[in-house]
Amino acid sequence: MVEDEFIGVGAPLPRIASARPGSGRRVHVLWRGGTEELIDLTPAMASHRHFIPLREDDALFQQLAVSELGDALEWPGGIELSAVWIEELAPASLDNAEFRQAMDELQFSLDGMAARLGVARRLVADYRKNKPIPPAIALATRYLMERHRRTG
Repeated sequence: MVEDEFIGVGAPLPRIASARPGSGRRVHVLWRGGTEELIDLTPAMASHRHFIPLREDDALFQQLAVSELGDALEWPGGIELSAVWIEELAPASLDNAEFRQAMDELQFSLDGMAARLGVARRLVADYRKNKPIPPAIALATRYLMERHRRTG
């Protein structure tokens, strides 16, 4: 093998350019690709004992920093959360325009989308207009879009 030969597998790891605390256990993350997201870290914080100090101490949570390589958020005391995990926690939100766009891309009618999501047709019509979209519906819609893009 030549010294400057690289072997690549899969998508590149996510890298954080900068981050700042938001309200609660939310963090404004600027990814190196230029995308900025407000990410709620609560599910990660509630999942492991390792994060108990961050759950209980607002001042400690506010001391977050980005690791040198941009591959994690770090806090005093050796607490860190990987960028891969943070990316998985990215917003489970979808605005109404994104919902309409998803339906168009999936080529679903109101009845088709309602059947796929397991909700009433009337709710789908409301989500297309201005009704706030619950996280579970947003996640399901994003899943349908991801699956469609992989197979289509």
